[in-house]
Amino acid sequence: MPRRALVHRVAARHPGDAAAVAALFDSGALKPEEVVAILGKTEGNGCVNDFTRAYAVEALSHMLAARTGSTAEAVAARVAMVMSGGTEGGLSPHFLVFAVREEAAPAGPPALALGTAFTADFAPEELGRLAQVRATADAVRQAMREAGIADPADVHYVQVKCPLLTSERIAAARRRGKTVATDDTYHSMGLSRGASALGVALALGEVDEAALSDAAVGADWSLFSGRASCSAGVELLRNEIVVMGNSRDWTGDLVIAHDVMADAIDLPAVHAALRAAGLDPNGGQLAEADRDRVVAVLAKAEPSSSGVIRGRRHIMWDDSDINATRHARALVGGVIAAAVGRTDLFVSGGAEHQGPDGGGPVAVIARRG
Repeated sequence: MPRRALVHRVAARHPGDAAAVAALFDSGALKPEEVVAILGKTEGNGCVNDFTRAYAVEALSHMLAARTGSTAEAVAARVAMVMSGGTEGGLSPHFLVFAVREEAAPAGPPALALGTAFTADFAPEELGRLAQVRATADAVRQAMREAGIADPADVHYVQVKCPLLTSERIAAARRRGKTVATDDTYHSMGLSRGASALGVALALGEVDEAALSDAAVGADWSLFSGRASCSAGVELLRNEIVVMGNSRDWTGDLVIAHDVMADAIDLPAVHAALRAAGLDPNGGQLAEADRDRVVAVLAKAEPSSSGVIRGRRHIMWDDSDINATRHARALVGGVIAAAVGRTDLFVSGGAEHQGPDGGGPVAVIARRG
């Protein structure tokens, strides 16, 4: 029996606002037990101490537990909760609810397929190193099997939530005589994202395992995935993976497509992703009819390490008041919003090994016309 992927985008009044998600169940649009993942953009700083992510996970987990007669811990163990802090510029806080339903209808053309998987909890000394790369690759392959996707070419986006190092976790490793990849907790976010992205690249055949090493993580920018999106947070110890692709074994009217932005202002790449999803930006902004068919836009944002964009200087890395990734989210969010005509976009900062230096993947989930 084919499966149908369901995706609902709902607004959030604050990080703990689970009411709009609960309303999906009250209306009959979804059943709580069908939910396999929730992605959220919250209005925190996106840095180490961004507890809006944990707040959102806690609120959603308790709400789902009440609806399913289970516990919040059981919900968190089953449902991938990927919260991305930072809604700078005009980005709108929102949740994307992913669900899977069995359908009696025959499968038709390739439709959106979903698969989730989780690694084991990482020890602090494993973060940002090959151990995290390999564990992530294994989990991505597991999620592909769950989704029934055999060909990596049919995968268009892999969303990963990964842990980071805190002072407490670093101290615990040292007490056991272990070293960690970095003593800088903020830098650990980038290394964890980078190792996770390289794990996606390894699973999808985008990099050769022989090219990977501990030293390459966060250093060799020639190694990257064009379909990985990784977000780090303090609220978990494992990697949570959501694979999104298209498959003839799935049914429904949703499809996903992607492209890779070469830099932060690569509007043509955004247009290419929209066209691949069956939408027509006509060189500018989507018309209202096409805009209404957009279910989700997911993208990565990162300032170029060179300090320039197309030969012109930017100050994102030099601003001591505002973190560089916050600048990048606002910039890329503005570019994509101009093309799509809406601001509830899942633009995530920190694109280490996720697309080329200064760029990143962009994916569109849309309803067929």
